Amino acid sequence: MKDFRNKVVVVTGAGSGMGRELAVKLGQRGAKVAISDMNPDGLAETERLVKATGAEVHSQLLNVAEREAFLEYAETIVNHFGGVNAIFNNAGIAHHGEIEHMEFKDIDRVMDVDFWGVVNGTKAFLPHIIASGDGHIVNTSSLFGLLSEPGQAAYNSAKFAVRGFTEALNQEMIVAKHPVKVTCVHPGGVKTAIAKNATFSTDDASNSKLTEAFDKYLLRMDASKAADIILRGVEKNHARVLVGNDAKALDLWVRLVASGYQGIAARVTGSMMKRFG
Repeated sequence: MKDFRNKVVVVTGAGSGMGRELAVKLGQRGAKVAISDMNPDGLAETERLVKATGAEVHSQLLNVAEREAFLEYAETIVNHFGGVNAIFNNAGIAHHGEIEHMEFKDIDRVMDVDFWGVVNGTKAFLPHIIASGDGHIVNTSSLFGLLSEPGQAAYNSAKFAVRGFTEALNQEMIVAKHPVKVTCVHPGGVKTAIAKNATFSTDDASNSKLTEAFDKYLLRMDASKAADIILRGVEKNHARVLVGNDAKALDLWVRLVASGYQGIAARVTGSMMKRFG
């Protein structure tokens, strides 16, 4: 897919952050955009912004964790536009907590949205994207799909799973010679609402301090710039897109030191939690 003009593109998690920016920029590039989110107000604002670009837009509330609803949504979009060329499986949530203190339901909730939401979107739209003759599937993993962090076990698990799933899908499309490219996106610290909306395993006053510190010191890149990087990577058919110098540097670091990164990451994160906790 060299460009998005007149292509039908689906974006999940489009109610804010990178999802909103992707949807707007796709509209500016001449795409027909299908947007979804769980937040009706955020989704309505994204719809307004995409329409302002002159693009045709379809907007619908959707819980990506609900498989049957996603399958029905795919049929709705295909019937509305007559086909689909690409999907950006972007919806995601976060949860902070040590495995010792996490409930099973905390892990299930993150996996349902961050991993199964990607699987649901891929499976629901893949036949239509193959049929388009010029397709692309873009799945959002994370910097935390490249390395793990204490307190992020649920999120790490989902994002590592997205990476494995997406890389396998890419190879299968090559083997089958389908007209579909596949990209796995690994954003570093991008300013979105995911940290502020994260849940915690413990009801502790320090949670807000940790969130503020994370937002202030680690989430540095503007979501609009991140969306530009992602779209350029997709247009160049890159199988992996690292978003931000932090993602590039840490990916290289993990490659160089292998499992040795774990002790260092544990000490650094432990120090940060002690300082802001």
